[in-house]
Amino acid sequence: MIKVLSIEQIRWADKATLSAENITELELMERAAAACTQWILTHIPLGISFAVFCGKGNNGGDGLAIARQLWARGKNVDVYILNDSGTGSLCFNKNLENWKSLSGTKTNLLSEVKEMPKFENPTVIIDAIFGIGLSRKIESPISDFIHQINNYSCRVIAIDMPSGLFSEEHTTELKNVVAAQQTLTFSNAKQAFFYPEYAHLTGEIEILDIGLNPEIISQAHASAFIPDDQNINAMLGQRPGFGHKGIFGHALLLAGSYGKSGAALLAAKSCLRSGVGLVTMSTPKCAVLPLQTACPEAMCLAHEHEYYLSDIIKPESYNAIGIGPGIGQDPQTGNVLKRLIQDYKSPMVIDADAINLLANNPTWLNFLPAGCILTPHLGEFNRLAGKIADPFERTKKQLELAKKYNCYILLKGKYSALACPDGQLFFNPTGNNGMAKAGSGDVLTGLITGLLAQGLASKHAALAGAYLHGLAGDICARETNPRSMKSGDLVEYFSGAFRAVGL
Repeated sequence: MIKVLSIEQIRWADKATLSAENITELELMERAAAACTQWILTHIPLGISFAVFCGKGNNGGDGLAIARQLWARGKNVDVYILNDSGTGSLCFNKNLENWKSLSGTKTNLLSEVKEMPKFENPTVIIDAIFGIGLSRKIESPISDFIHQINNYSCRVIAIDMPSGLFSEEHTTELKNVVAAQQTLTFSNAKQAFFYPEYAHLTGEIEILDIGLNPEIISQAHASAFIPDDQNINAMLGQRPGFGHKGIFGHALLLAGSYGKSGAALLAAKSCLRSGVGLVTMSTPKCAVLPLQTACPEAMCLAHEHEYYLSDIIKPESYNAIGIGPGIGQDPQTGNVLKRLIQDYKSPMVIDADAINLLANNPTWLNFLPAGCILTPHLGEFNRLAGKIADPFERTKKQLELAKKYNCYILLKGKYSALACPDGQLFFNPTGNNGMAKAGSGDVLTGLITGLLAQGLASKHAALAGAYLHGLAGDICARETNPRSMKSGDLVEYFSGAFRAVGL
């Protein structure tokens, strides 16, 4: 697992690396600058000028070191120091001295916004005003400088963190944050990067290796993680050569209602592609013919009512149960859900309208079997959790609910976040905006239910399901086009996703 470290832990890792490798802070800064410079040289076309805006802290020191390295490679570079109050850090002052020692360079000291430059040539702005350690409110004149940077029509590259954005708490004044097209961050993703509220400020995020000692990183205690291919491979394991359908699990999916048979069909196809041995669909009468016609591999249990779930289920025969895709919120359907969570003793996957029914009947949450997996999108989570002020509070609430009800909550979106009852948090790195289509959640429900039926622990089923779901979407986007993708396409790329993680 890739650890998501706190700012305090990152600082500790920096200092421990200095001690272990007997190098100075300035030398480590030079490494970080070199990683940024190499990325810039690789990705920015020839003939582009650079304007480096620096604060007086270590982030400004990074900017000055980058400016010097770009200058040494023959680039046209101008440096602008924002005349904020206070003296510069030791590393900033040393890098400023090194920059000024170069023949032909010019250093511009800005005291007010009217002194900001006008760019005649194509220019890339490098934002090195504030880094990850910012904890104070941005005020004038710095806020004025930031507004002007955002008003330029230039590409902006932020170093480590867009200036003005807090790493570990909500930034209330987003207008006072540099809006970057790329953020080049060091060694580790910061928590703020995972939230949609800040995506327009961070742009594309590149994590650059600056040579922090890996043994030191391994010692850091983290509560947030990012899985990779190797982790997913280990969770899923190999299938026995003499296996048969009876040992690969029997999944039950309660899905569909009048006009929403498609949701049941997507979940069924997805579940069948998960590797599960048997799939039974529990569905209203109106959905049986579409399911049996388009998905003959799945068995069907028709409810007495024509249009919605109405019958109490005997759940003992199934290794895992998923409920929610397209079921609607009829009171009889609510009663089916209520009885199911009271009678079934194993983890379930709960999605879509099943979550909305829980939100409307919050006392039912107390009866959830241990280890249930809830897969809300943002709107469903807000209905479940109540009013949320900011994304950091949302994560806190997500973890609180997971602990309170001994369940796993997978909040869907870019970087889908899995909150675990033990306090661990996982951010999923796969997926793309081509998946932002109706039905993608139904596909995810089917996949996770199938993995759960095969004997995976709830945490592993949720993690592997989200990862493979997103990976299938990434493969599909490469081979087709994100704009034209539809949720049903994802199922056809599951095989490629399994193959990509080594299975």
